[in-house]
Amino acid sequence: MEMFLHILAHHVKNRVIKFQFMRSGETVNKYFHNVLHSVIRLHGELLKRSEPVPENSTDERWKWFKNCLGALDGTHVKVRVPISEKPKYRNRKGDISTNVLGVCSQDMQFIYVLPGWEGSAADGRVLRDAIRRTNSLRVPHGYYYPVDAGYTNCTGFLAPFRGQGYHLSEWRNGRQPNSPQEFYNMKHSSARNVIERCFGVI
Repeated sequence: MEMFLHILAHHVKNRVIKFQFMRSGETVNKYFHNVLHSVIRLHGELLKRSEPVPENSTDERWKWFKNCLGALDGTHVKVRVPISEKPKYRNRKGDISTNVLGVCSQDMQFIYVLPGWEGSAADGRVLRDAIRRTNSLRVPHGYYYPVDAGYTNCTGFLAPFRGQGYHLSEWRNGRQPNSPQEFYNMKHSSARNVIERCFGVI
């Protein structure tokens, strides 16, 4: 198990592990594949599948969003890169980071993560890549994820109204929505906040 995790975490070759763990290449290969097959057999237990919000939901946060599968957002993780790469990784706040797309269920379980994009990449661009990949983010027909205003409102992804109050902090101190659009944005922000909390946990 230790060899398996080391290979995954550090992306090292069999011959490197062979010397680090003082085992033959055949032994490393054998045990790596044994653990891999065990993990694959357990995928039903390890891999979280999102359940849509049911019609009769009474959850105050989710009852407004029937067939919603969870929430989606990007986050920036600070990284160190060679000087020549820094312009690509500099985000809009000036930090050197990688843009990570995360998708979670209503109960804060990650369903999909796409790391590795440069910090300068726009959220929409990262999402387009996630949809087009071989192991892509799939949203079944008729279902969706709430997304923030950094994404486009389209099939499978439900964005808030632009130019209206949106962030949860705007609704503190008893302030109430002034329009149906603000009411929608308040509920949308409350539901979508689950992905922010997921990122906060890690």
